[in-house]
Amino acid sequence: MKLPVIDFSNLKQETETWESVKTQVSEALAEYGCFEAIFSNRKYSLVNVLQQLFDLPLQTKLLNKSDTTYHGYIGQDAVVPLYESLAINDALVPGNIEAFAELMWSDNGNPTFCESIRSISEELLELNKIVRTMVLENIGIKKYLDEHIDSTNYVVRVQKYDGPKTNETELGLIPHIDMNTLTILFQDDVTGLEMQTKDGDNWIETSPNSFIVMAGESLRAWTNGRVHAPFHRVMMTGDKARYSIGLFASPKSGYIVKAPKEMVDEEHPLLYKPYDYVQFLNFYYVEATKTSPNALKDHCGVVV
Repeated sequence: MKLPVIDFSNLKQETETWESVKTQVSEALAEYGCFEAIFSNRKYSLVNVLQQLFDLPLQTKLLNKSDTTYHGYIGQDAVVPLYESLAINDALVPGNIEAFAELMWSDNGNPTFCESIRSISEELLELNKIVRTMVLENIGIKKYLDEHIDSTNYVVRVQKYDGPKTNETELGLIPHIDMNTLTILFQDDVTGLEMQTKDGDNWIETSPNSFIVMAGESLRAWTNGRVHAPFHRVMMTGDKARYSIGLFASPKSGYIVKAPKEMVDEEHPLLYKPYDYVQFLNFYYVEATKTSPNALKDHCGVVV
């Protein structure tokens, strides 16, 4: 079993190719909540870019802090000891990647690292906007596109999973659903990311050196259930570390996630009451079980 693979090469709006890809995207997000994207001809070596970052002393990496839960350094966790990650908030805002690098490399700010992260992030952002445009076009609410895009915060997260140095498969990241709007990952040649099928019966391995697009709970809520937000996990084996970089698109602080009135009808009764995304995150990480498929429902689900 494999994820849908969708080719975004040479796309232009209002063409037959655009309409075909739009249909594929909508069907994949409804059935799988995710897909693999053929998008860029550039060759990225995440090992060369990220190894130097993760090799820094722990006390340096701990400087990566944020007022928003889980928007800074993550690591040293007994449940997932193989996992370590850092984040750049609003990474596409000019100067923010450089500020992160100066925090990590106080002597020179590492211009090569900055250029590599910016280049990958810009491609992830471009793909993000194409996918969201297609989703809104397909369900007939493109008039909300500007609001939808303008109310978004983008976090770039770089991630490392150590090889367990055993032939036994070990958990790299616990099964979970992303709570944000849309996640786009680029992963290196070490496999490990697995997506759960909608029925929960199977796990699908993803391809190495691929772009993975997955919907989060906020997009599911905003479209009133027209997309699926999938469980996913990372499983590791062998000696080699796995590196990935992800663009996590989330509603801005203070933005109320609310399904447009066009999304609610007899066939699609309202699933969730309007909610503040940051308040929901606090609920999710403090009160809810992070592996629960019902966290959003428990927080603001409509009682029938």
